[in-house]
Amino acid sequence: MTIKQREFYPRIIRLKPLIARIGLSRSTIYDRMNRLSPRYDPTFPRSVKLGPGAVGWIESQITAWLEQRMAA
Repeated sequence: MTIKQREFYPRIIRLKPLIARIGLSRSTIYDRMNRLSPRYDPTFPRSVKLGPGAVGWIESQITAWLEQRMAA
């Protein structure tokens, strides 16, 4: 598989790299996804279930969310 072919596949990032990338804590990230939380953000990307007890986020969605926040 060439590098160009790999660009079409979504890249999944796990929690620790997500925390480092967006600068929010674990609890704040989960609060942003929790509809019952006062910190709920409906624009925050949803996690993707990878297996029992494992989730990740699609990197392109995180990038788009960050760009949206910077533009606001």
